[in-house]
Amino acid sequence: MALKIVYQVCCGIDVHKTFVVACIATTNKGVTTYKSHRFSTFTKGLKELSQWLCENNCKDVCMESTGKYWIPVFNVLEDSCNIVLAHPKYVKAIRGKKTDKKDAKWIADLFKHDLIAGSFMPPLAIRQLRDLMRYRFKLTNFMSSEKNRLQNCLTVSNIQLGNVVSDTFGKSSMNIINKLLENPLDNNFDIEPLVHGSMKDKLPELKLAIDGFITPEQAEKLKVIKQHYKDLESRKADLERIILSLSEPYAEEINLILTVPSFKNIFSAIAVISEIGVNLDVFPTAKHLCSWAGLTPTNNESAGKKKSVRISRAGCYIKPLLVQCATAVVKSEKHPEIRNRYLRLKQRRGHKKAIIAIARMLLTAIYNILKKKESYNAELYRKSDVLPVNREITVEQAIILVRTQGYHIRAAS
Repeated sequence: MALKIVYQVCCGIDVHKTFVVACIATTNKGVTTYKSHRFSTFTKGLKELSQWLCENNCKDVCMESTGKYWIPVFNVLEDSCNIVLAHPKYVKAIRGKKTDKKDAKWIADLFKHDLIAGSFMPPLAIRQLRDLMRYRFKLTNFMSSEKNRLQNCLTVSNIQLGNVVSDTFGKSSMNIINKLLENPLDNNFDIEPLVHGSMKDKLPELKLAIDGFITPEQAEKLKVIKQHYKDLESRKADLERIILSLSEPYAEEINLILTVPSFKNIFSAIAVISEIGVNLDVFPTAKHLCSWAGLTPTNNESAGKKKSVRISRAGCYIKPLLVQCATAVVKSEKHPEIRNRYLRLKQRRGHKKAIIAIARMLLTAIYNILKKKESYNAELYRKSDVLPVNREITVEQAIILVRTQGYHIRAAS
């Protein structure tokens, strides 16, 4: 049985750093003809590619996502073509039969039969917001790294402020550090004017904590780290102002996400919007969205045996955020519908799998909230957890249920 031709005229593009190879596959009465051409990745070359596609009446294009090199090609062709962006693992050619032209032809052959699963591509405005939010995430990581470096310098110098104060970067602690850096060889100064009133009872401990030895080299390093941290903090604040201005059109969706448990920071809600967008029609169900975010078990079964159910590596930005929110909400007594489900899952499957399940639960709630334009409603979960009064199960189901509770079944004597 022959495969159905879905796209009569389509194009496969093999993307590289300095050039792209495009192959148009035209099918007429069951016979496919191919036309290939190589274009530069300069803007002039990409415009020539767009013109070449229009001349050949080709509106459907498929290309693999190669690094960041596909983005300029996508931006130029987005307005004139319907582009399917494919993960490289779905369009990988047979080893030993790979050339740039054959790669483009292979992509076109797969695409004309609609055998390539396209990646989710939100609109341009969401993509711009996503880019800024991911950069903010990087800046946050840089700031955390600088905090750790400063703490390491203090440890090397035996300045043990971290053992006395709750936050080394707090106001009182930073006042003491700044005083130490003024003259690293003098640690015999009055601490009381530098600390907050609530820390007056810790003055003897603070005096012992600063009794270390900071070398001139370590002092200079501390000054550089402290200045770099301040610069990062300032740049992050500038970036956040830009993000807030770009997110204004999505104020309604952001406010809806803020009703979900543990989503208290507006940037957490913006991060979700930047990753999944506001139009969730591209995901038929919440299960599709959770699978895209890497929160569902993989299918790897052969000969009736399941080899692995590990979650995929997808969602490298949204998944850590959801896991962080899930870890926070399960510690709170304010949301028993979530905490109780976590405790039940943890008893059977362990902490890690239970947290992933709660993260999926939060994403499912977000999907339905944005889809229906309704706020989070905990009663819906509580109603679903109530067991029916008249419920019948078979003996086999009863045995399985008892075993899941940790009981061992033995024959009656």
